[in-house]
Amino acid sequence: MAVLRHSAAFPFLLLLALLICIPALVSGVWLNDDGGGVEEEGEQFSEELFLKPLPDRKVLAHFHFQSTVPPSAANGRHHHLFPKAIAQLVQKFQIKELELSFTQGRWNYESWGGSDPISSTNAKPPGVELWALFDLPVMEIDATWKDLTHALSGLFCASINFLESSTSYFAPSWAFRSNVSNLRYGALPREAVCTENLTPWLKLLPCRDKAGLASLLDRPSIYKGYYHSQRLQLTSTKSTGIVLKQTLTVVLKPDVQRNSAHSSLDKSIQPSWSVSSMFKKNVTGLCVPAKTSRIFFELETNMVVELEKLGYGDSWSNSIFDLSPNPVRVFKESNPLPGRSNSIIYEFINYSEHEPLDLGMKWKLPFIWSCSQAPFHVSRFLMGSGNERGSIAISLQSTESNKEFLAKSHGCNVQVLIFQVVPWYVKVYYHTLQVFIDGKPQSVSDVIEKIQVSPSEDKLFPGTLELMLRYPCSVQSVALTLDFDKGFLHIDEYPPDANQGFDIPSALVTFPNFHSSRSYVEDNFSINSPLLLKFQEKNVVRSYTEALLVPLTTPDFSMPYNVITFTCTVLALFFGSLLNVLRRRVGEEERLLNSKGNTTRIRLIPLLLSKFSSKLKGRTDGTPKSSSLLGSKFLLILVAVLAVLWHYISN
Repeated sequence: MAVLRHSAAFPFLLLLALLICIPALVSGVWLNDDGGGVEEEGEQFSEELFLKPLPDRKVLAHFHFQSTVPPSAANGRHHHLFPKAIAQLVQKFQIKELELSFTQGRWNYESWGGSDPISSTNAKPPGVELWALFDLPVMEIDATWKDLTHALSGLFCASINFLESSTSYFAPSWAFRSNVSNLRYGALPREAVCTENLTPWLKLLPCRDKAGLASLLDRPSIYKGYYHSQRLQLTSTKSTGIVLKQTLTVVLKPDVQRNSAHSSLDKSIQPSWSVSSMFKKNVTGLCVPAKTSRIFFELETNMVVELEKLGYGDSWSNSIFDLSPNPVRVFKESNPLPGRSNSIIYEFINYSEHEPLDLGMKWKLPFIWSCSQAPFHVSRFLMGSGNERGSIAISLQSTESNKEFLAKSHGCNVQVLIFQVVPWYVKVYYHTLQVFIDGKPQSVSDVIEKIQVSPSEDKLFPGTLELMLRYPCSVQSVALTLDFDKGFLHIDEYPPDANQGFDIPSALVTFPNFHSSRSYVEDNFSINSPLLLKFQEKNVVRSYTEALLVPLTTPDFSMPYNVITFTCTVLALFFGSLLNVLRRRVGEEERLLNSKGNTTRIRLIPLLLSKFSSKLKGRTDGTPKSSSLLGSKFLLILVAVLAVLWHYISN
């Protein structure tokens, strides 16, 4: 009997062993005899969190999630870690690259930085921005773009389908991406961002927000911040497969806890904070399918310079601040800019659920520093008044922190690319383009090296402007102006809040000669970090301008209401008078009062019908014949008046 029991249990044990080994086969991770990991090709997932204190008493939190699937036919339509919805989008629409961002607020380039990797790649304009690069013939791209916008709209519960109209998207020539003809770009500056967009974004993660670093994403903590941008970027190639990067960039202000004994000193000290105090949650364990789960903390270049002046260097515990717990590894920037110090990154590893990682920074003394800015601060604004015409101005102001670097590194010229899109109802006159350098007008041919203009067409295409500026690096300010006229829209084309104004998407300004890449060499460990690998990529410095709000001439939307109320009042008076004429006759009231013997009541509708028929026949009951003649004449006159009115109204 015992032998039979063991033989019956053997298939069950074999099946259990296969079920245990299959996830390891799919994930592609096996262990050597010495316990080290040998990585095979397979689906992988990693999660990382990047934290950095900001000079204006705020904290930057950047979440980075990366999922990869190899180009193997064995995967087919089934995936272990990679989201199936994204794989279907890539296969159906033949997408090579795609980037979608939902942003609330505007990135402060002056206070939060403009030349670091986070600001250059993850600082996005307000609203929704979408661009896609297709591997299709040019004739099929527009139809595929429309289908893609509908698919993304349903996937992320947003109004991305509004980008299907030819008035909302466009094909940049070279300013956005270099010489790409199968690229489409669209933006919705007024799109509101809420939890309905964040929840589908989290569903693409293997553990959603139930475990790992994503469990920190407390909705009230995120949406009360000063800046919030969730981004989805995917790249598909035949050699590397599909790489999906999901990033969430948040700027938060820690809660300040006042100390009564040092209340005057607390106002000048940076507020102390921790991960649990900002997100109202602790990091408890990691997502089981995650290959790595790390937290990075950065001391940027200008902050390290001030610390070195005080003799602290790369210490994480000094008389200025305390960083707890102790970091596992320290990374230093290997190739900083000439005459500048290295930035420092501390690494913390998320171990297990039994050891919650609550990274925190406690400030002791006042400390002042500034973020590294872009070579020029970019802004855009409107000029003029009235609802007929105006001007768009783009201003570039040189930053003090980069003047010496501009003079030493790039000779005597600075190159700037400007990409701007204008809706069709803002009719821009591109021949009115004027350039001012240090307040003095310049010849356009002397400053503009390359220009591409695509005029707008009413209700069909928006207008685009792509130009390349080249000017001496000793220049302090550059300004460009363009005149425009305001068009008229049909009443059906106005939004419900038309009196608020119409939005012009943010312009993109790129500095091709300046890069935000960094290099970290510390035992080659940075190669295993997707976030630090992203920092090492050669990305150019980019800046987005403000989104403009243009007031247009709007009709009086109350007129339909006024017409309806006036017409209803006239009709009510007319039909009321008509009913009174049909009902009342001379002596009728006295006859009805005297007829006491009539106990049966005549209903209203039969009474009106009988009286109306008697009017037509020209006779009455108990009344002289002359009165009936007068009543019939009056009725004929009334019918004639009604016929004239009906003819007038119908015409």
